[in-house]
Amino acid sequence: MAAAQLSRLRFRHLQFLDILGRTRNLRLTAEQMHITQPAATKVLMDIEEMLASRLFDRLPRGMRPNELGLFTLRYAQAALDSHRKFVDEFSTLKQGGHGHLTIGAISGSAAHLLIAAVAELQRLRPLLVVKVLEQSSDQLILWLAERKIDVMVGRFTDASQRDQFQYEELAGEGLQITAGVHHPLRGVQAPGLLELSRWPWILYPPSTALRKVSEDIFSSTGLSLTSGIVETPSFLFALELMQSTDMLSLQPAALVEKYVRRGLLTRIAADVPDRMPGYGLITLQGEPPGTAAQAFMEVIRNLAGQATAIA
Repeated sequence: MAAAQLSRLRFRHLQFLDILGRTRNLRLTAEQMHITQPAATKVLMDIEEMLASRLFDRLPRGMRPNELGLFTLRYAQAALDSHRKFVDEFSTLKQGGHGHLTIGAISGSAAHLLIAAVAELQRLRPLLVVKVLEQSSDQLILWLAERKIDVMVGRFTDASQRDQFQYEELAGEGLQITAGVHHPLRGVQAPGLLELSRWPWILYPPSTALRKVSEDIFSSTGLSLTSGIVETPSFLFALELMQSTDMLSLQPAALVEKYVRRGLLTRIAADVPDRMPGYGLITLQGEPPGTAAQAFMEVIRNLAGQATAIA
């Protein structure tokens, strides 16, 4: 396909594709674009001619994107999102502000470091608009690839991700088996894995690093969990469940520390691995972070270094 053909694909074409992808209807698309339906039909034909490919199957009651159409719609959405972000940040900077920053982060130790970093960043750049999205690393890495976040604080979940993303280690993360304060194992000295396997467990989803550590603890000795299992990425849900049942859970030590200190949870003194792979800053390979993202990265880098020096 000639580059000259692709160069004819304009911003208005992308807008058209984005609306048609959402409405799946030429009449509604025409209305939202403020053009006639015949004009909308011609726009679609022009786009398909430029790309030398049919993008939508024409159905009696609408339009359905085929495989190439879905791929093109994802591109159009990403391009429009990037454009909107540029317009918003340009407007903010023009008015004397400091732009926008969207950070994706895992919970646990990373959340504690993130809070300190965001507080310091707000002190340094009080007009910066910061959005923080908390999720597991497997979801965050998808958002980073789609450019829905500017920088990620987390870890890789697959070795192949190292080809697409840049990783910079920040810190390690301690682990702790936790339960409600009423749990029968409270105060028991180093219960063995066989005993632990007989209790119900709250586990993180299979795609998370913490779930892998949980499974490795038992599979290394040939044991498996024999009671009920609840899967959830939500610590708050796990907290409520531990307080109302006899379930156990492997959690980041930094995350549960204040709840143990307040008497809301208890640590189970089991002899199990107490650390998991470290976490760090992750950005897109080959794409230098924006000014706000670089400022955030510098702040959290310094804070992580200070914490390591104290430890």
